[in-house]
Amino acid sequence: MINVTRYKDENESLWDRFVTESKNGIFLFYRNYMEYHSDRFIDHSLLFFDRNRLIALLPANSKGSTLLSHGGLTLGGFIFSEKMKTPLMLKLFNALIEYLRDQKFKKLIYKPIPHIYHSVPAEEDLYALFLNNAKIYRRDVSSTIFQEKRPTYSKGRIWSVRKAKKGALEVSRSFDFKTFMGIEEENLLKKYGVKPTHTSEEIEMLAQRFPENIKLFTVIKEDTMLGGVIIYESQYVAHTQYIAATDQGKEIGALDVILDYLINEHYAKKKYFDFGISTEDDGKFLNTSLIQNKESYGARATVYDFYQIDLK
Repeated sequence: MINVTRYKDENESLWDRFVTESKNGIFLFYRNYMEYHSDRFIDHSLLFFDRNRLIALLPANSKGSTLLSHGGLTLGGFIFSEKMKTPLMLKLFNALIEYLRDQKFKKLIYKPIPHIYHSVPAEEDLYALFLNNAKIYRRDVSSTIFQEKRPTYSKGRIWSVRKAKKGALEVSRSFDFKTFMGIEEENLLKKYGVKPTHTSEEIEMLAQRFPENIKLFTVIKEDTMLGGVIIYESQYVAHTQYIAATDQGKEIGALDVILDYLINEHYAKKKYFDFGISTEDDGKFLNTSLIQNKESYGARATVYDFYQIDLK
């Protein structure tokens, strides 16, 4: 008999310890990260027990009669240990759906954790989704470099990197999140009319909480920041959360220099280097120029799926 319990503050240490010991959890699922935007989401995270033994977590929030796993995170789904096997996962989903119906939810939005974040295969939930008639309603395409066997840069990228390296640009880790996020905000407002997901205060606060996971690398010339990259680093993946450059930085190839450094030096031994998605409108529109830019560095497709289960 699997028991489902809604998360409470008193579960924090139990929750975080399980994330650490899981085969598919990353730092985004620690409570100290999830709760930075607790004012924007109604948390409805769940813990699953089998004979008083914690066997899985589900980071989640509620929105009306829908449960989302989790609307405030790029990815998310069941977090579980290496002990999880497919028959137990089927029981887990049955318990989840029974709980949601008892709580009067009408829909479940579920985001599996992509395989690049798994320490060992962890796709038991995908089979359970299939058996429960889940439908993919959104699929985003991210661009990922498999560092051990990555394709070479495109000819154009090789040329632009060589040219940019002649500009005497300095690449280093920085803690000046305010200046960098100012560049990012200006770029997004100019191009898309939107603001970054995080404010500079939020990202700086999160970086202080997770200094080994959230890192800013910048390009400097004559004491002026020309661009940078914020990396979300987990055990197997270095993910570019934000990439931005000033107009001057774009002209002289600041991003070529910094990305080349991150891919070929700083994160050369990381299993994956992930650029993030290039899709819009729930995955229905592919930003071709954006993904071509990422693929010119040797990145290839990893999908981020969104499933829906009708509970009526």
